Amino acid sequence: MYLIPYLLVDRLPFVASQEQVRRHYGQPLRQERLEIGLQTLDYGSWVARFQASGQLEEVTKRAPALFLLRQRVLFADLDRFVRQHDAGFFVRGGFVVSPRFGLAFVPDEPDGVTALAAHCIPAWRAMPAG
Repeated sequence: MYLIPYLLVDRLPFVASQEQVRRHYGQPLRQERLEIGLQTLDYGSWVARFQASGQLEEVTKRAPALFLLRQRVLFADLDRFVRQHDAGFFVRGGFVVSPRFGLAFVPDEPDGVTALAAHCIPAWRAMPAG
């Protein structure tokens, strides 16, 4: 996964609309509306989630390695990397959330990483810490 926090995940900019994603990547394998109101476009190897307004919220994909701010970080090292380089990180629902790097992940799960739009961080912070 190539990530420029809050701007770009791989070739997908965070300003992309659902329609732009469909035009560029084609029809998703599945679409659904989550209980929390997000619309998902599931392409199998990655999932994009959008607010009802159409604004891109997050992109989740398998990422054995991330290219983050000109550094290659293996998923196995991501927890340590975030804790060392983001003093503002926090944990919610088992996810390590990094405001500096705009991502969330579960360290003990397989290499799934969620790249977040900037407007998502307050919602993650508002979740119960337990």
